[in-house]
Amino acid sequence: MTSDGVVGHVVALVLARPADRPVRLLVDGHPSTQPAVLADALVDPLQTAGRPVARVRTRDFWRPASLRLEQGRRDPDALLDEWIDVDGLNREVLTSVARRGRWLPTLRDPETDRSTRAAPVDALPGTVVVLDGSLSLGRGLDVDLTVHLALRPATETRNTPLEDAWTLAAYGRYRRETGPERIADVVVRSDHPDRPAVVVH
Repeated sequence: MTSDGVVGHVVALVLARPADRPVRLLVDGHPSTQPAVLADALVDPLQTAGRPVARVRTRDFWRPASLRLEQGRRDPDALLDEWIDVDGLNREVLTSVARRGRWLPTLRDPETDRSTRAAPVDALPGTVVVLDGSLSLGRGLDVDLTVHLALRPATETRNTPLEDAWTLAAYGRYRRETGPERIADVVVRSDHPDRPAVVVH
């Protein structure tokens, strides 16, 4: 299908859920699949359909550099296991939006590693949290609906810049241990960006 078709498919799944309850949606994929682009594209149609949207990025909830880079800047195991502040993301956004009716847009600037000092935002009824990230399924994030933008290993390798080749070990382990294509609610094959394909289970 087309990219617009993928957006429409995901939006329909969200809108099928009760309109008075929050929905926490995670879009996961290798950076070359641009999960943030799909996440951004979901915002307008959801708002047009009357659902408030809280747009959040996992990279704004990375753990402090002193922790995530403790084993060095190119440790694939740390990239998979240590970079995302899962507890902070749940506490400040995913669990909070459901239990306390508020969410924090950002926690830490990924470039400066400093607190963003963002203020909490009150969540309107039926708020849809749209979260994007990589290596983020199976991590314990408190989400209701998950989308995985899948690549074949060969495509993943081809799309990874040489300076980021060290990350491929993390993505290989992610495929073996987490099985994102097995656990995601929606799997979109993204080897050909102009011809994405939704996998029908």
